[in-house]
Amino acid sequence: MNEEKALTGTAPVELRSLVEQILLSLGEDPSREGLLRTPERVDQSLRFLTKGYLENVDEVLNGALFSVKYDEMVVVRDIDFFSLCEHHLLPFYGKCHVAYIPNERVVGLSKIPRLVEVFSRRLQVQERLTVQIAETLMDKLNPQGVAIVVEARHLCMMMRGVETPNAVAVTSSMHGVFLSQQQTREEFLTLIRRGSRGDL
Repeated sequence: MNEEKALTGTAPVELRSLVEQILLSLGEDPSREGLLRTPERVDQSLRFLTKGYLENVDEVLNGALFSVKYDEMVVVRDIDFFSLCEHHLLPFYGKCHVAYIPNERVVGLSKIPRLVEVFSRRLQVQERLTVQIAETLMDKLNPQGVAIVVEARHLCMMMRGVETPNAVAVTSSMHGVFLSQQQTREEFLTLIRRGSRGDL
């Protein structure tokens, strides 16, 4: 399925009708009091949770790219995010840590969490989410390097399947000097460990 069309190209009534069919398939009665507005609520919920399909990265970053002579590491740590696993449509959530070393160009700090939100508010796998954030910053900033670490808990693992409620998945994407220079990479990893808010 084309990511840009998922859940955005159907009329609200159609999605609500599909939710009614799901309820019927589960053996429920969509007309009972507690479920009367469930199709409408699920419609609204899914559209909010996947609103990233309707957002454009260039528009999010527009007007927030600045020419600055600064070549030290910029770190935004503990960015909370929520996403939906594309395999089961169950949530996964956690923290994203972002760092880059400018090459005479920086982005407004508030735009980094916004960028994380654009990609997390789509049907995702954690690995792709991590890479998309990193590659976008590399493309838009042309920095000396970008480093991303994502830590998340997946309800598809916690509630079903292997049922491991305490498991945390960690993914990373390193580019430029973070990939080629071990000292730079270790500095980033030390910074995100120091003062982290603790358990997810």
